[in-house]
Amino acid sequence: MKYYLIAGEASGDLHASHLMAALRQREPEAEFRFVGGDLMQAQGGTLVHHYRDLAYMGIWPVLRHLPTILRGMRDTKRDMRRWRPQVVILVDYPGFNLSIAKYVRKHLPEAAIFYYIPPKIWAWKEWRIRSIRRNTDFLFSILPFEVDYYHRRHRFHQISYVGNPTLDEVRAYEELHPADFPHFIEENGLSNLPIIALLPGSRKQEIKDNLSRMIEAARPFADRYQLVVAGSPGIEPVFYSQWTKGLSVSILYDKTYPLLQHSTAALVTSGTATLEAALFRVPQVVCYYIGCGKFISFMRRLVLKIPYISLVNLVGGYEVVPELVADGMTAENVNRHLSTILPNGSRRDSMLQGYDFVAQRLGKTGAPQQTAEFIAP
Repeated sequence: MKYYLIAGEASGDLHASHLMAALRQREPEAEFRFVGGDLMQAQGGTLVHHYRDLAYMGIWPVLRHLPTILRGMRDTKRDMRRWRPQVVILVDYPGFNLSIAKYVRKHLPEAAIFYYIPPKIWAWKEWRIRSIRRNTDFLFSILPFEVDYYHRRHRFHQISYVGNPTLDEVRAYEELHPADFPHFIEENGLSNLPIIALLPGSRKQEIKDNLSRMIEAARPFADRYQLVVAGSPGIEPVFYSQWTKGLSVSILYDKTYPLLQHSTAALVTSGTATLEAALFRVPQVVCYYIGCGKFISFMRRLVLKIPYISLVNLVGGYEVVPELVADGMTAENVNRHLSTILPNGSRRDSMLQGYDFVAQRLGKTGAPQQTAEFIAP
């Protein structure tokens, strides 16, 4: 079978790579072409575009790089039409992928179109349901509350909850790599102080907006903790040095899981990383700075249909972790919340109990395998 996969960021690359492995396990002769990253490339097949060349967020970054994005989309569509895959698997990245789905439905009508990690229309852009209905065959949800939303709100039943791949990935990592703090710090040239992890996102705009504020918030604790940034693949060290130069801040690339496994607390930009931190049982503060904060906060109340932005709180159904967004994301606010989740902090124990509840709601492991079983029976 010929599979074409499209993932547009680091987390999508990770999830898609495990799905590819599960598909190949069921079908050793499977062929892959894809838009994705290094992890997908490691599974074999042909990388058509790396996600770092197409992944931009925010109005101005997208507009500034629009020619590059449109060129990448044209190249991908042309490549798909030439290669004629039998199965197309879209992974998150809705702005790009829904356009691809429409193209495939029109020009490759024989191809099955599956969406692994479908658009979060329950948060905003609910009108995308029309495109989903027309241009996809089935959705594989990784959020337990999502299926009920699609059924109840839109009477859309071509969707199933397959488990959350982040749960699979964290549990598999823990089984293979038992925690060993002395070895971890020696291997990475760190001190023996406990760690406050800084996860400012995977895109340059996110890092630019969040990292300096995270560092400022955490520096008052630098006499007792070391600050370590999770470096994102494809982001050059010189970019981070704008905010870390001259400070006692370390950067570890491609080591988010071992970093979280050995951290005491974390400051995390919303995304999959919030769920990863929860599953590694690292108390966290969610930090998401956006310019024009007061205006954005006002618009958020009008546009967003959900009370939270972090996956931890959405899965838990209540505020398991604090969320500091837009004008609420100041160094002072982050510092105040950080103090409550460090050892002996007032919120640490209740947050860890909340993590247990979130893990329980996610259910059993096996998301890639369940999805592969449906696609390649």
